[in-house]
Amino acid sequence: MIVVDDIEIAPIKTHDAWKLCDFVCANESHLKRYFPKTLEQNLTPSLAELFAEKKVKAFENRIEFLFTLKRNVTREFLGLIYIKELDWDKKQGEFAYCIDYRFAGNGITSRSIAELSDYAFKDLGIDTLQIIAHKDHTASIKVAKKNHFKWVSTLEKSYTPPGEHPLDMELYELYNYER
Repeated sequence: MIVVDDIEIAPIKTHDAWKLCDFVCANESHLKRYFPKTLEQNLTPSLAELFAEKKVKAFENRIEFLFTLKRNVTREFLGLIYIKELDWDKKQGEFAYCIDYRFAGNGITSRSIAELSDYAFKDLGIDTLQIIAHKDHTASIKVAKKNHFKWVSTLEKSYTPPGEHPLDMELYELYNYER
């Protein structure tokens, strides 16, 4: 667990399921474009329990790391950060993050990504971290730039949101030696 100001960044636990369900339901319109799978897998408490159990096991097996963001004192659920698409041979991983719409723009995601970048480099042995964002998703690009991720390339038609045409996405990377 990492504490930054009044924010706790912690690996997902099975007891997070109810708050996770509440979070995705309250942020459904905010999540449906870029987090459709997380959304659909957490729409009911029962689904959220299965999701949390699966993600705890993935964390333990170093397949994917899912962190919850909560207020340290009130335990209010603020968001999620994944370290995913891990390639242990290349020592590479990708961040994906979502924040409760009520807390967007407060720097919570940027501060959390800074802490988890250090964690990924020091504790996981990752050398390259990636953030992939659509050019119009300015908040996500701002998080990348605030954390010194550098634009690398445009990934043409690399992501297809539900019910939409494929989108070009922007690839940003941060290398261990830059920290």
